[in-house]
Amino acid sequence: MPVCRGRRSHVVEVENAEFRFTDEQAQLRTAVRKFCADNFDEQTVRTLMESEPRFDPKVWARLGAELGVLGLAVPEADGGAGGTLVDQAIAVEELGAALACGPVFGTVLLAIPALVAASAGPVRDELLGALAEGTRTAAFAVPDRAGAFDPATVNVAVAEDGSLTGTVERVVDGGVGEVLLVAATGPGGIALYAVEAADPGVQRTPLVTLDLTRPQATVSLSAAAAQLVAGPDEAERVITHAFQVGSALLAAEQVGAAQHLLDLSVEYAKSRLQFGRQIGSFQAVKHRLADCLVDLEHARSATYHAVWALTDGTDDPALAVSIAQAIASAAFAKVAADTIQVHGGIGFTWEHQAHLYFKRATTDAALLGSAEAHRSRVAELVLDNATAERVPWVATGTH
Repeated sequence: MPVCRGRRSHVVEVENAEFRFTDEQAQLRTAVRKFCADNFDEQTVRTLMESEPRFDPKVWARLGAELGVLGLAVPEADGGAGGTLVDQAIAVEELGAALACGPVFGTVLLAIPALVAASAGPVRDELLGALAEGTRTAAFAVPDRAGAFDPATVNVAVAEDGSLTGTVERVVDGGVGEVLLVAATGPGGIALYAVEAADPGVQRTPLVTLDLTRPQATVSLSAAAAQLVAGPDEAERVITHAFQVGSALLAAEQVGAAQHLLDLSVEYAKSRLQFGRQIGSFQAVKHRLADCLVDLEHARSATYHAVWALTDGTDDPALAVSIAQAIASAAFAKVAADTIQVHGGIGFTWEHQAHLYFKRATTDAALLGSAEAHRSRVAELVLDNATAERVPWVATGTH
């Protein structure tokens, strides 16, 4: 039986401002962390990232069928665990801490949220259930601008026979996803389609990427057969929802990876001796680690606020998600760089795991919008659109 299948867990709200995790969510975190320790240790990750495909399908299937963590936020009626987006964020955070190899970004962060938001239908229902179970994988072949959907960026067209033709650049997990969710422009407007990656009209060109644990590919479609998932009447809403959820879950992944690195640095600072003293006793090292902790906790708070905002609508999702991405991307990048510094010479070597996380941090910071792009969006949402009736709220510390 999956750890979370059929068990609903909810976030308890305290005074409309603070939140805490439930006991079930703590158990979920423990279960996913143990699974990652058993299946995504450093040596396994190094082996998988140089293999084809760059993940173990059997382990991926266990994540879905045994743990039930691929579809935590998918309703039970659709084959999921019937949990919340907070549950999903907890699982993704632990997967990020382990640099788990697999199509997490394409399947869990984007494709599943898109299908959850789409109206029920044979194509959508069958695919959603398979993705949640881990029997199939997917990639989200929809271009974005800083984590937001822009119809002008779609260059895939629908032919009269319903086939798709066009190219989508830099699709994360595009080379391993068995199904591609593609946005295409037709007579009625932009719609979202499902395309089998094995279709003769699909060509996937692997790209050389900095982060070997997160492959990307250019997807070219030439009269590829497609099935409608979301029509022009709802496609923009569905895609926007997917990007917002994906951005929030990406922030959770960044928080998990940054926490792993901070723990690693603290342990090293306790054990490494220099001049007869632990390097953690030196003020410069202590200050660096303290700054990393502050950045990490800030990122964690912003991330789960965004997840909760998407769950219960307590805040503007676009604003909360951009704040989370701006903070989490910057925090992960800083912690990754500081980890290398704290570890000194060994931190620069191929044999040490620090460079794997540094590459993930650099790559993640460019996915779904950079920190700078999200800060710019925050300014637009809060300042550019401010009116006399909608003055930006500023914390004063008095309430």
